[in-house]
Amino acid sequence: MTAPDPKTDLRFYLQSARDALLWKLEGLSEYDIRRPSTPTGTNLLGLVKHAAGVELGYLGDTFGRPSGEPLPWLEDAAETNGDMWATADESRQYIVDLYRRAWAHADATIEALPLDTVGRVPWWPGERNEVTLHHAVVRVIADTHRHAGHADIIRELMDGAVGMRQDNDSMPPGDRAWWEEYRNRLERAAREADRGA
Repeated sequence: MTAPDPKTDLRFYLQSARDALLWKLEGLSEYDIRRPSTPTGTNLLGLVKHAAGVELGYLGDTFGRPSGEPLPWLEDAAETNGDMWATADESRQYIVDLYRRAWAHADATIEALPLDTVGRVPWWPGERNEVTLHHAVVRVIADTHRHAGHADIIRELMDGAVGMRQDNDSMPPGDRAWWEEYRNRLERAAREADRGA
């Protein structure tokens, strides 16, 4: 067996997170992809918008490779958390296309530079803003998978759709009745544990 190319592994896991995040938008209305689903406003399209900015920042600007994409929600005078939701004027197609352009830009950076290339994160304090490309890619993978997990839970609460992709839900087999009994069993165990505490 030959050792895999580290960049191939990194790109694989990054792309799987990207695909999972976008899949969560499929089949939903404009309202459902935008509506705040948690007390802190987490919403599906906002997660995609945020992920686009993360990739353009960490895998572009950090390595002296600005994309040229205007991101007014990340400017100094921008509204706090402006990257975590889409305005009514920012269409689904605009955000998804921006994210795909961010992928292409990030992938070009990964391809062009050795993993030990040192960059500087512009928004980190100067005395500790240096990172290697390897570190930046791992950071982006972790962030994207974290938000794909958020999106998975939000989508499950909306309509029951779960998993990494439409063709790979990564869930054990079971019909609606099985899952209902499974959930009820967990509820009973939680109540019993609470009474015993």
